[in-house]
Formats: sequence, structure tokens, C-alpha cells
Amino acid sequence: MSPELLFWYGLLLKMVLTAIVVVITSVTVERTGPFVGALIAALPTAAGAAYVILAIEHPPSFIAASAIGSLATGAAVSIFSAAYVVLAQRRGMLLSLGLSLAVWFAVTTLLRLVAWTPQTATLLNIAVFSVTIPLAWRYRASGPPKTFLRTPYDIPLRAIAAAIVVAVVTTASYRIGSFASGMFALFPIILCSSIVILHPRVGGKATASMLAHAQIAFVGLSLAFLAVHYTAGPLGSWWALAIGLSVSVAWSGILLLVRMRAMKRAVPASP
Repeated sequence: MSPELLFWYGLLLKMVLTAIVVVITSVTVERTGPFVGALIAALPTAAGAAYVILAIEHPPSFIAASAIGSLATGAAVSIFSAAYVVLAQRRGMLLSLGLSLAVWFAVTTLLRLVAWTPQTATLLNIAVFSVTIPLAWRYRASGPPKTFLRTPYDIPLRAIAAAIVVAVVTTASYRIGSFASGMFALFPIILCSSIVILHPRVGGKATASMLAHAQIAFVGLSLAFLAVHYTAGPLGSWWALAIGLSVSVAWSGILLLVRMRAMKRAVPASP
């Protein structure tokens, strides 16, 4: 398959997956709250689509090496989210998202200066999570979302907006070299698209609450890429990607079960 055809297949796959996840995430936040929406948004959907294309074009050793880059870049995603959480408490969507993206680009630029290993990338994530999770913890609770009216074009417009964002980002990433493109596989497309859609609709604090909840869900994302790195060589790319996705989903499932059990305990027993 030609590189040009792979590019268009990959772009279409990422656009479709991103659009679907953003719509599901935004509707979930509106109807059930930020916690479940955060679990969905933190799944490696857009990144998974990029890795599918990489697995078609490259051997398992390349996938294993790419997973280390994504593992390190996961720290940048956590920092991006923490920056937005703090900024969105008092600032509008454009300023909050713009400054948070500037932070993401600054962090990823610094990451390119280091030759990462599984051990150093894991230590980086531990160090970052030890700061970002407590920092965002206080912003998990938010007031009720703003009231809004749904139109027949509401969901299609969300899907189109998300698809446009991923198309622009993906096209740009293919123009800046292979190493930078690998880092852009973990560009926070889902989170950015969700912010653009949710912030004007439900307010900055409610949107920030979703990203605050997502901080602990990002741990599962890091574990997933670590699993991909260690299994790609012995098991092959496709099994490694399947295991990585299973790890991420399992982590989110554990968080959901813990949340449900905690809520059940908080409800006083009926006399």
C-alpha cells in the first residue's frame, strides 16, 4: 500500500473515531456528569488509530519504540489538562485552551531533547502525576451545567467540528518529520475537541471538572503504552495494540467500579 493511501486511510480513521468519541463524551458529560465523560475521553482512540496505521507500515520494533515516545508524551497531556483546569476557572475558552496548548507544545519540545527509555519515561509520568493529580483534585466538583437547548443539527455539528480539528492536526504532523509525528500521535485531539464543544455549552468549571477527573484516568493510558512496548516484540504489533487497549479499558473500568462503590456507600440506608 502506498504511503499516500496509508495517509488518507489513517486520516479518515482518526477523523471518524475522534468525531464518535467527542460526541459520546460531550453527551455523556451533559447527561451524567464529568466523571464518565473523563473515562471515555482518556481512552486511546485517536492515538490508537494512528498506531493502527503505523503497524501496517512498520515492524513491531518500530511500534515498541514509538510506544516509549507516547509514554513520555503522556506526561505532556497531563500537564496540558492541569493547565486548562486551572485557567478555565476564571478565563474563557479561547484563552484557556490557547495557553494550555502552548504549554503542551513547550513540554513536548523539551521532551525531544531527551533519549527516553521505558524506565525514565515511567519515572517522568510518576513525577508528573504526583503533581497534576493532587493539583486537579480540588476542581473535580462543579456546579450544575448551564441549561441549553438541543437542535437537530447539534450532534452532527459536534462530529464535524471534531473531524476538522483532527484533520488539521494530523495533516500538520505529517509535514514536520517522523519523530515529531510520533509525538503528535498523542496530541490531545479528543480533549481539545471536547473543550471547544463543552466549554461554551456547560461552562468552563464543568468542562474543567471533566479534565480534572481525567487526570487519574491518564494513568491507564501510560500503562497501556508501557504494555505495548513490552509486548510488541514477542507477540507482534496487533496483539500488543490489543493488549494496550485492554489495559486502558480495564483501568477505566476499575475506576468506574470504585466510583460506584463509593457512591453506594455515601447513600444512607433507608429505614
